[in-house]
Amino acid sequence: MSQTSRRYFLGALTAAGATRVWGANDRVQVGFIGYGLIGAQHVFDFKNQRDVDCAAMSDAYQPRMEEGARVCGPNTKQYSDFRKLLDDKDLQAVVVSTPDHWHCMHTLMACAAGKDVYVEKPMTLFIKEGRWMIDVARRTKRVVQCGTQQRSGRHYQSGKKLLNDGYLGKVHSVRMGSFRNINPGFGRPAGDKAPTELAYDMWLGPAPARPYSPHRSLYHFRWFWDYSGGQMTNLAAHEIDILQWWMGVKGPTSVTSTGGRFVLKDDGETPDTQDALLEYPGFTAVWSHREGSRGRAIGKSEYFGEFGSLSIARDGWEVHPDNKVPPENAVPQFRGQPTGGVNRVEVKPEQWVAAKKEPGSSNEQFDLHVRNFLDCIKTRQRPIADVEEGHKTAVACHLANISLRTGRKLRWDADKEEIIGDKEAQAMTERPYRKPWDGMLRSILKG
Repeated sequence: MSQTSRRYFLGALTAAGATRVWGANDRVQVGFIGYGLIGAQHVFDFKNQRDVDCAAMSDAYQPRMEEGARVCGPNTKQYSDFRKLLDDKDLQAVVVSTPDHWHCMHTLMACAAGKDVYVEKPMTLFIKEGRWMIDVARRTKRVVQCGTQQRSGRHYQSGKKLLNDGYLGKVHSVRMGSFRNINPGFGRPAGDKAPTELAYDMWLGPAPARPYSPHRSLYHFRWFWDYSGGQMTNLAAHEIDILQWWMGVKGPTSVTSTGGRFVLKDDGETPDTQDALLEYPGFTAVWSHREGSRGRAIGKSEYFGEFGSLSIARDGWEVHPDNKVPPENAVPQFRGQPTGGVNRVEVKPEQWVAAKKEPGSSNEQFDLHVRNFLDCIKTRQRPIADVEEGHKTAVACHLANISLRTGRKLRWDADKEEIIGDKEAQAMTERPYRKPWDGMLRSILKG
């Protein structure tokens, strides 16, 4: 058992480094847990910062760990067991880019080891994990940034200001969606032994023990409930995060969702088609995703107000004004002629507001999100996508999935963080961890 594991079982949590005084030019030593698709993006973004050393890499899959270490640099330490990375006292921060079912445990253990954490979204696999993460982050005085990078995009921030300044008037509805074609799916590969380069039991971690399959590991984890909430917690999380941030709400009051795996022909479980209606005080929001549709439109939202709408994606936003239509001009007007005929009078449309647009940059938002995290490590301020914000976003996504799986509308008390009047659905806000991770979890939560 590693030093970190022993420390957790003894309950001796540490917040080492919380009172360290940082200089503006001090270099932050960063360790990375997970080097997959988004993990490679994070290494790129952190490596581009002026005050970072990409100092350590850990992955349950040996080839990825070696590749990640090579990209980080020749002096990068390699740890096949992430607990040894957390034991490394030279590291001040950890980036968690593992499958969703590991996000909470990696974050809790990193906080307990005195590391600040940048954790990918979705921040949690089930609702209760978010409150655990908030409590431990606050108790250990750690900076925890959730990877909802759109918050750091300048055009997302200017769009928020425009909306909050009342440019569209009262916003009454929001539409969000993602549509792409990945037909025919991923097939049904036969089960086999895990490759020797993959520490499969470690990859499973707190998730249930299952026979190895090429799909129950690495990228394809996204399609199984054991490890993920599908595209609802993946792609929808970005748009719902902006929605709740812009509108200043804690969470929905009710959620209804329908869908299923209707198109893709494979062994996946999470829906390829899903619609969710989220009710908030004074407005509604709709999310839709399709995995078997023509074209490609990922992560686009439109906000509808009294005076027009604002559509936004990672490449920018645009305001589409509505025309003023007074009651007397709601239908075509006609005037008589001396000959007895009539002329149609054209009514020139007048817009409530002027059209506006602003470009955006997907690459920029990743860079700025990392910069915000590093600055907060040094100032000890809360980051723009603080752990509590990551929790609120994940909750809305999880509620949609619970509604889909139970087949009914859910009412949510955001203050008590409870599903109202539905014991079965409420029970789905928590899942058991597998041994020995359940014991480690209890030790960390006890503090």
